[in-house]
Amino acid sequence: MTAIRPVPKLVEHLFRHAFGRIVAALVRVFGTEQLQACEDVVQEALLRALQTWPFQGVPDQPEGWLLQVAKNLALDRVRHQRMVAQKEQDLMAWARRATPTEPPPDEVADDTLRMMFVCCHPSLSFEARVALTLKTLCGFAVPEIARAFLAKEATIAQRLVRAKEQLRQERVDFVLPPPRELAARLHDVLAVLYLLFNEGYAASSGDDAVRRELVHEAVRLARLLADDPLLGVPGVHALLALMLLQGARLPARADASGDLLTLAQQDRSRWDTAWVHEGLQCLTRAMAGSELTRYHLEAAIASCHAVASDYPATDWPAILRHYDRLRVVAPSAIVELNRAVAVAKVEGARAGLAALPEAGLDAALRGYALLPATEGMLRWQLGELAAAATCFAAALELPGSEPEKALLRARMVACERGDAAPPW
Repeated sequence: MTAIRPVPKLVEHLFRHAFGRIVAALVRVFGTEQLQACEDVVQEALLRALQTWPFQGVPDQPEGWLLQVAKNLALDRVRHQRMVAQKEQDLMAWARRATPTEPPPDEVADDTLRMMFVCCHPSLSFEARVALTLKTLCGFAVPEIARAFLAKEATIAQRLVRAKEQLRQERVDFVLPPPRELAARLHDVLAVLYLLFNEGYAASSGDDAVRRELVHEAVRLARLLADDPLLGVPGVHALLALMLLQGARLPARADASGDLLTLAQQDRSRWDTAWVHEGLQCLTRAMAGSELTRYHLEAAIASCHAVASDYPATDWPAILRHYDRLRVVAPSAIVELNRAVAVAKVEGARAGLAALPEAGLDAALRGYALLPATEGMLRWQLGELAAAATCFAAALELPGSEPEKALLRARMVACERGDAAPPW
């Protein structure tokens, strides 16, 4: 043992990165009806680490120590609550087998995958699936989840309580879905992971432009799916490719002051080349078979940016072709908005304006700041400075992170000064 590692930071790291794995290991034996109890004993184990490690030293295998303590606490609860004999026998056998070392990697992966499908069970609302995934698998606290999704802490807490109670009442099994249900259930899991990634890549609120921990958690969970022989289907590889190719830009998305940088402004030498390389490999694997999902096409769009040596070298005609296919495979107002940008790049700003969906005709874009912001940029490119400033002012009235609002304010002021439009 050693006492030289900073204990509070180590425990915080373990809370973020090991919490879900240990909870999943406990749920494998306890059952999903005891999810809250499993979370409670892991939190108690982390608290004991904070209390004892500064004096006794940090164990050589910190996560294994936490797992063993959590198991012992679980056994205490079993004895006190007098659960059914078989459960106690299972837990006793499990506790005797365990030693304070890291659990086998295959066992960790299997437990985490099962837990992923539990958190995304179809009986739960989509909002509950997201909250439960963040809480149970990613170790996020209620205030963090509330901040990430513009919700009240009490709302998130109630959502979690209801979700766990629903899993308990329905006695959801801690297993992967049967083959006949796998495709539909996997679709739900991917949708949750993509939402987590998007919230991290472009935070919807708060002081930060990005939330790297959300991006990395989404990538970590997607990698587990991709590595599984049963679950690693082309759509999973496509989503992982998309996350990696977009996430590679994170180091260059903001300057030293935290201000947002557009693709045209970013220093591409700061992009994560390892993620780009892995993302392109994943995209190649995603091409196996005949399946074509929205993730395939969005990853293809991201790859066009990833392989361009600089912004002017971007293959916008190829991106527009991908958007034309995407609007057929997965039509949405957001797709139309993004496609309008590609139209503007290929055919000019006037054509881009004509392609913009109208917020008043599509409820999905009401309150979405990127719509007036995009219109503002197109009008700025056309020299319509007053109209552009009005669009940026309208975007400022809608929800967004502080760095996004700072960029909008800067653009509005530049239009009011009469500045020429920058590359975009």
